[in-house]
Amino acid sequence: MDHRAGNPAGPGLRERTRRAVQAEIVTTAMRLFLEHGFEATTMEQIANEIGISRRSLFRYFGTKEDIVLGDHADHGEALRTALEARPAGEPPWEALRAALKALYESLPYSPEDFLKITSMLHASPSLRARQLEKRQQWTDLLVPDIVRRLGATADPMNELRARALAACALACLEAATEAWVRSGGTIDMERAFDEAVAAARG
Repeated sequence: MDHRAGNPAGPGLRERTRRAVQAEIVTTAMRLFLEHGFEATTMEQIANEIGISRRSLFRYFGTKEDIVLGDHADHGEALRTALEARPAGEPPWEALRAALKALYESLPYSPEDFLKITSMLHASPSLRARQLEKRQQWTDLLVPDIVRRLGATADPMNELRARALAACALACLEAATEAWVRSGGTIDMERAFDEAVAAARG
């Protein structure tokens, strides 16, 4: 048997190399963004810091916003997976809260770095706009499971209700995060989210 064939089920060398370079770009860029500010940091600076050409950098990421928010799609998938893993009989609001908590507990940032990154997102209009666009995609991912939790899937209004629930939960998350950033990270994020949900539910 030729052991050089490798594992056909896993990513090839080229893909592993690409992922490693992407990870290095993100790590380096985030450090520069946090040190010098998002708007002040250029793609050329990032490329020089890593030791690659600007043209090579653009093959991996088209914009600075893509570097910061590139993993938001993965976060959306992780959130959907966390929601689907909740007990089948759990009501939508409780399931959404637990799924969001699981997602944030899985993020690979210290509280201090997460505050810096989130503050940067909220301070940049271009980043904020792209983040909200990505969050809309999260809504689309969450709707099918919420429809299932609402039951009576033949009801044509169930998808509308599910979309409203998902959008509202994410809006509450955004409101809680903004309050947390404004407080300098001093308020409790979970409590802020619960307060936002309570206000939304009346």
